[in-house]
Amino acid sequence: MNVFYEMLLVLSIYYFILFVIGQVVKNNSIVDIAWGFGFVVLAWHTYIRGSQSMSGLLATLLVSIWGLRLSYHIGKRNIGKPEDFRYQNFRKQWGDKFPRVKAFFHVYALQMVIMIMISTSYTINNIFNKTSNNPLMILGLIVWLTGFYFEALADYQLKKFVSDKSNKGKLMVTGLYKYSRHPNYFGEALLWWGIYLIGFQPNTWWTVLGPLTITITIRFVSGVPMLEKKYMKREDFRAYAEVTNIFVPWFRKD
Repeated sequence: MNVFYEMLLVLSIYYFILFVIGQVVKNNSIVDIAWGFGFVVLAWHTYIRGSQSMSGLLATLLVSIWGLRLSYHIGKRNIGKPEDFRYQNFRKQWGDKFPRVKAFFHVYALQMVIMIMISTSYTINNIFNKTSNNPLMILGLIVWLTGFYFEALADYQLKKFVSDKSNKGKLMVTGLYKYSRHPNYFGEALLWWGIYLIGFQPNTWWTVLGPLTITITIRFVSGVPMLEKKYMKREDFRAYAEVTNIFVPWFRKD
């Protein structure tokens, strides 16, 4: 079977199982927990079935580190909690007609398509490219490490802040959040540019679709805009937003 069809079959089964579980527990935000792990599954499947190049192995290992950490982090935070506010809002928008069908296409199938688009940054390299560009591999690793540092440290700092009961009702404006309102999202976008550089070959330049998709999605569609809309109702957040970059970390304006 063609590896592309295998990839689609694997993801289709993966997301159908998630869909069934989501309807049983009445919580569609389980897709957030499964998001990172889905990339890990794709990475190892395409590496094993592909050319098994050095750049492919490096990208697969890095995707695995990122994906497993992210799924663990979100799972630990979300398991046992109510459905995320984004999916609650989706339910209200869908209405009473065919809510499960709408959930399948608007949440699960859509996320699967986005995952396929983002993963081109390493799946195409894993399948076809037999050679590696060592200078770009090193540069890509540096970019990935920088992005992973921002994402992991920002998540840790926020978790520590929220777990302190004395901070209840307060806004996180210290640590990496002093330089960006969404440093974790910035880190996630950046590390995907690193993955792209690691596997870059002139004949597969178009896999830039991967990092472009995740960057545009996070910055302009589902990540940053939703949180901004939620928190802009708070006066302290509006004051924070006036002096702090929204995405790319930089020095405060005050």
